[in-house]
This record gives sequence, C-alpha cells and structure tokens, in this order.
Amino acid sequence: MRSRSAARPRFFDVWSRVYDEPFVQWATYRPVQDAVMRALRRGPSERILDLGCGTGQLAARVREDLAPTLVVGCDFSRGMLRRASRRRRDLSWVRGDAQRLPFASGHFDTVVSTEAFHWFPDQDAVLEECHRVLAPRGRLLLALMSPRTEGVARAVQRGARWLGEPARWPTRVRLRRRAEAAGFRVDAQRVVFRLTTPLLLPCVLTVATRRD
Repeated sequence: MRSRSAARPRFFDVWSRVYDEPFVQWATYRPVQDAVMRALRRGPSERILDLGCGTGQLAARVREDLAPTLVVGCDFSRGMLRRASRRRRDLSWVRGDAQRLPFASGHFDTVVSTEAFHWFPDQDAVLEECHRVLAPRGRLLLALMSPRTEGVARAVQRGARWLGEPARWPTRVRLRRRAEAAGFRVDAQRVVFRLTTPLLLPCVLTVATRRD
C-alpha cells in the first residue's frame, strides 16, 4: 500500500516470509486477532475491509468463522498479497493506498486494521478514508501497540527512525482525539495481552463508530 510508502516495500516483502510462522502468529498476532473477532461478533459485520491485511490470516478467519457477505483484504506489499491469495482464492485481495482507498464511499460496514496503522505516514488521512468508506454507523476496529505516555511514544519513534523504519505509534489518548476529529465516536479502548508486549507498550484495540 503506498500508504506505507515512507517505509521500504521490500521490508514487508521479506517479512512476509516469516509472518506465518506458528510462533510469530501465536505470540504476536493471534491474541490481537482473537480480540478483533470478539468485537466483530458484537455488531453488524457483513461487509468487512481488512486494511493492512498482510498474508490474510485474519481475513481468512473472518470468512471461515463469520461467513460475511464480503471480505476484502488490502495491503501495499506484493509479497504479502501473493501469500494471501494462495491462502484463500475466494476472497478479494487489493493492492492499494490507505490514504486514498480504492473503494466507493459507504462500501463497508466494518473496517479492521491490526498492527498496520503505525506504518501509515499520514494517519489522519487514513482515519478520514476509513470514515469515508464506512456506511453510517459503521465500525472501525483498530489494534496496534500504544505507548502509555507521549514520552515513551517519542522514544519509540526515535528508535524506529534509527532502525530505518519510520513507524509512529500514538498513545491511546492521541488516537482517540484523532479518531474523533475524523468523525468517529470512540466506544472502547481495550488492552490486548500478549507475550511480546512490554508493559510500557501495550497493544490496544480501539473500537469506534462512524458518526452520521
């Protein structure tokens, strides 16, 4: 997705080779996916966009467990999408830009994004696009590592730049403000426990509803 254009696309193409390793999934991604699945079951989820879908683990699980009308996975990494398409050929896999989503307004009733938001250079633009492609009262489920304080957030961002990857992890307070500014009502922010998350950098699932 060019939405992560500030990050090197090859990084994600290489990461796709180990993304599906059982330990990586169990320790890092599976707990987040479990939390998202629980949230999906609490509300209408018939037309779902998985934004930053990676190799399609979550999108495939949504299709199998919930059988919605439509599931679309969107990512900017060709390597990730190649693996996703091999996983489920009956789903729609789209290479696109989170800052300019290639979907009509009001096309989905749910947008989910797990461990991808921190790569997006213009996070406010991404939230506005999520708002646009959601139908009225549609839901946004956004999960990512969320530093407990602004000081920790700045330190982590400096570390990411030093490693050559321009990631930005907002605190839950900052994310709430950004979501509200984009036209969402934030309904809940829940910490997701997982082994790879330090105490100062918990993973948080933000559940928000598009205001009419």
